[in-house]
Amino acid sequence: MRKRLIGSIFAATALAWAPFAFVQPASQGTARAQTAGAQGTTHADLSGVWMERRDTVAFSANDPPLQPWAAARFQSAKPGYGPHASAESEDPILSCLPPGVPRILLMPFPMQIVQVPGEVIMIFEYDHFVRSIYTDGRQHPKELSPTWMGDSVGKWEGDTLVVDTVGFNDKTWLDMVGHPHSSALHVTERIRRTDHETLQDDLTIADSGAYTKPWTGQQIFQLKPSWHLGEHVCQDNISEPDR
Repeated sequence: MRKRLIGSIFAATALAWAPFAFVQPASQGTARAQTAGAQGTTHADLSGVWMERRDTVAFSANDPPLQPWAAARFQSAKPGYGPHASAESEDPILSCLPPGVPRILLMPFPMQIVQVPGEVIMIFEYDHFVRSIYTDGRQHPKELSPTWMGDSVGKWEGDTLVVDTVGFNDKTWLDMVGHPHSSALHVTERIRRTDHETLQDDLTIADSGAYTKPWTGQQIFQLKPSWHLGEHVCQDNISEPDR
């Protein structure tokens, strides 16, 4: 049985980053809208419906510093996009497996950010995944069962939300071109509005099990105030078995 996801995913993501997108500096103006925090303090308002920006400049001067086993895994991967693209792609998302973090941020579907006291919630149109980022001062649980999206806690540094995510399984790819990771994956994000219309997410990927040193990337989103999230169910886009 040949499975496929809707072609728009690969077509649209071909304009995104590989493995990460590096962009031209945006305006340094900061959004002034504020939202109440858990302790009655105010923080920058990141809420809204956001879509990855299409004028992102894709650039990767060097491949990430892979451990030998990870380099071999990357070379043998069969993605549907990039230097190793294959018509017989084995991308995990083609089997409707969750994209994980940070790859969920690359999917060419909008996401909505909702802020409530002690929590920032990312709701993704793609298969309706939900990511909770706890900002109430809690730490990661001492015993974490590996999950697709990991465990995210955040804190505010001025107008920037700093997110720390750990506790991943090793079943996802980091990007469309097939970079692997281990269960030691540690993702740090600095998320802020560079202006009212623009959301910037600066990422640091640290994974001592798969890479020899941390590496960084960036994703830019554009505010879509007139949009709302539609229904997208991955299973609806899987072809029927060949008969």
